[in-house]
Amino acid sequence: MGTDSSAPTVRATVVQASTIFNDTPATLDKAERLLAEASGYGSQIVVFPEAFIGGYPRGTNFGVSIANRTAKGKEDFRKYHASAIDVPGPEVDRLAAMAGKYKVYLVMGAIERDGYTLYCTVLFFDSQGCFLGKHRKVVPTASERIIWGFGDGSTIPVFQTPIGKIGAAICWENKMPLLRTALYGKGIEIYCAPTGDSTDVWQASMTHIALEGGCFVLSANQFCRRKDYPPPPEYVCSGIEDDLTPDSVVCAGGSVIISPSGTVLAGPNYEGEALISADLDLGEIAREKFAFDVVGHYSRPEVLSLVVRDHPATPVTFTSASVKAEGCHN
Repeated sequence: MGTDSSAPTVRATVVQASTIFNDTPATLDKAERLLAEASGYGSQIVVFPEAFIGGYPRGTNFGVSIANRTAKGKEDFRKYHASAIDVPGPEVDRLAAMAGKYKVYLVMGAIERDGYTLYCTVLFFDSQGCFLGKHRKVVPTASERIIWGFGDGSTIPVFQTPIGKIGAAICWENKMPLLRTALYGKGIEIYCAPTGDSTDVWQASMTHIALEGGCFVLSANQFCRRKDYPPPPEYVCSGIEDDLTPDSVVCAGGSVIISPSGTVLAGPNYEGEALISADLDLGEIAREKFAFDVVGHYSRPEVLSLVVRDHPATPVTFTSASVKAEGCHN
């Protein structure tokens, strides 16, 4: 428990583990094993890495060059599309059941399939097994734009829960000041940052966000070796494949939990797959915001303000109401 009844302590875990690439059912099985283990430690919220379900296609280029796509690259995308999940869909139902079974709030990185466009998405579930909603990555980074679409303002949620206000930003969109401000404006307290960035400077970004937002930051990354991906020639890490062995580390993790004061509570871990846990004293949020509340007493809305267009941006809109034929479900 925390220092008083209004400031509880929450046990949080970030998962540092690799996808089973091109095998979504096996990845879901692995997720359940890790979730069960975290629950056994008393975790109340568990955060998985970016693209854990569906996979982060590190090193591959999908056969793309300017004005050209190879036949193999097109087939690679077909396989990747097949590994993605529909939201809602059976995999989302299974994840919801897991969250309810282990009584945890679950924040899961996934590749979402919407027709033939893919999105890098975070899924949120409560401890009763309900799917709360999703966040789609607003701006895929660099060559990620070859394979992932862009999220819009309609999926930047912060969920009010008994353990705090939970939201997420994915990987380098955490470097977008206006996106962070939108989350701060919704009162985020447990800021989840699934990522694919294992560089040292990522830690500086996470510390800054904790201090800027007066929130707990939970950053989860995969730890991957070359052998966690299919072997060549099926899968090639462009430019570095010849230098790799099956045991070469291609993503070193760095998962971390940071408090609103900038104190590192757990991690960063660069050693291997791990569950990284810490107790979050939610009273620390008020203690730190006493000095700096970025969208409160330390804001100047008459000088600087933000407008968020949070409606869905759909490419096709029909003016007539959609009516299902009565006989469709007979």
